[in-house]
Amino acid sequence: LVIGGGGREHALCYGLQRAASCDGVFCAPGNIGISIAGDATCIADLDVSDSVAVISFCKRWEVGLVVVGPEAPLVAGLVDDLVEAGIPAFGPSASAAALEGSKSFMKDFCDKYKIPTAKYRSFTDPSAAKHYISEQGVPIVVKADGLAAGKGVTVAMSLEEAYEAVDTMLVQGALGSAGGKIVVEEFLDGEEASFFAIVDGHTALPLASAQDHKRVGDGDIGPNTGGMGAYSPAPMVDSRLESLVMDTIILPTVKGMAEEGCKYVGILYAGLMIDKKTGIPKLLEYNVRFGDPECQVLMMRFESDLAKLLLAACKGELKDIEGLKWTKDPALVVVLASSGYPGNYKKGTLIKNLDEAEAAVRGVKVFHAGTDVDSDGHIVAVGGRVLGVTALGKDIAEAQNRAYQAVDVVSWPDGFCRRDIGWRAVARLAEARHRHR
Repeated sequence: LVIGGGGREHALCYGLQRAASCDGVFCAPGNIGISIAGDATCIADLDVSDSVAVISFCKRWEVGLVVVGPEAPLVAGLVDDLVEAGIPAFGPSASAAALEGSKSFMKDFCDKYKIPTAKYRSFTDPSAAKHYISEQGVPIVVKADGLAAGKGVTVAMSLEEAYEAVDTMLVQGALGSAGGKIVVEEFLDGEEASFFAIVDGHTALPLASAQDHKRVGDGDIGPNTGGMGAYSPAPMVDSRLESLVMDTIILPTVKGMAEEGCKYVGILYAGLMIDKKTGIPKLLEYNVRFGDPECQVLMMRFESDLAKLLLAACKGELKDIEGLKWTKDPALVVVLASSGYPGNYKKGTLIKNLDEAEAAVRGVKVFHAGTDVDSDGHIVAVGGRVLGVTALGKDIAEAQNRAYQAVDVVSWPDGFCRRDIGWRAVARLAEARHRHR
């Protein structure tokens, strides 16, 4: 049973139903695209915030593994309740999910266990925060302490912008309780990468790397979003960097969490900044789940048995897992979003030609995030980020080309996407080819 109903959960269903050890996949609440694709049986009326209902569903249908996609049920303790009922659940306990649920918890934890991160201070008093900002100077980063669905971070280039972010969170309370406390941290200059590891409480295995595009506009401009596209692997995460990240960030975290009495089971997703000057990876933030849309490209490339892997993590048996298999082919996902996103957008707009888009180009899969059907059975958009058009290719340029070919077959006048997803990796490839001539 996969918990959630977005693009990440569609990708997890797709990965699980391809696993030889898995008989069938349910998804709650799921979405219409997951049903249509046959990637899972969606249980739209199961209330995933009600642990008792989830447990009785699992017992009735003999569910042998629950995979929790989004952060909210993790922070609310769904995994704790399932484990107590004897149902294997993949994801961290509520106390371990504080690595994402509270920015100040994460920063204090890094401090204690000597994990490299940006220097910071936490505040609940707006004038103290502004005083600190004026001492530090700009650029500077202001973050809401709690979960703010990807909207809680401001990278301020001017003092006015930084003060405004402080006021929005602490004075106006625009983010509710998530912004009742803030973290102000130094701006790190470099290239971002997403690093994923799977953890069973003691052992951690690295997964493939990915890179996400957070800004809404081409050339990485405009407001931050939940993610407008991603690709895997991230060319900058080579084997040297991978072992550095494992040794300095991931493994000390796993050990530290066990020492804190809340051992970590699940995906540890480290948002990294690779420092421009030193090449040293620093931790920007932890997510306690697969990223979205990074999960989509990881699942396109994953070739081992996903159900077996996640179950081994639940049972503390990752040390017995032989090397994970990934296709060498890179994958790239372009997110199609409703016009106006990440601000206000219209709901219920018609989307056509989705089957044709998948059929038009080899190696393409369309993951659904914010879709539904109208009374005539047509697919309509009901979310901000609506589709993840994902493609494999022999190199990143081919994957990019295939994804955009498929995007262009989709007929959705009220949608938009970035046209430059993967630009860094494609530029790197072109440069490498040029050097070899």
